[in-house]
Amino acid sequence: MSKSPDGLTHFNAKGEAHMVDVSEKSVTDRIATAEGFVKMQPATFEILQNGTAKKGDVLAVAQLAGIMGAKQCATLIPLCHPLPITKVSVDLTLDADLPGVRIEATVKTTGQTGVEMEALTAVNVAALTVYDMSKAVDKKMEIGGIRVILKDGGKSGRFEAE
Repeated sequence: MSKSPDGLTHFNAKGEAHMVDVSEKSVTDRIATAEGFVKMQPATFEILQNGTAKKGDVLAVAQLAGIMGAKQCATLIPLCHPLPITKVSVDLTLDADLPGVRIEATVKTTGQTGVEMEALTAVNVAALTVYDMSKAVDKKMEIGGIRVILKDGGKSGRFEAE
């Protein structure tokens, strides 16, 4: 695998962007989980909690959007490999303490590279969908906390966030 002098794999020794060659990597089971949140005003939270949003079931639509986002990752992120995703789950949970929605996405594959980007994309697209469907009543919503919390499989092994 060719790396730039600073160790970044998406740049070659000349500093040019390139898609990493994973052809020599072992095919292994891979999994990644990412999380994030959409923080909102208490009144907006109540609308989601009561299921009275004018655009429909915000959480159900955002869940589907997150799944679709994971499947489109290689189209959206220029140097991501298109992967045969074997599972995507997106869970949206109302959290009164936030107040808002907590989002967790898990993506699985068997392949030569990981699915962290797919999990992150799923969370981002789900969060953007919550925002889109709720922005008419709350333009102050905040999307944040998006990070990988689990990655397993491949040469680098297991990573779990604290």
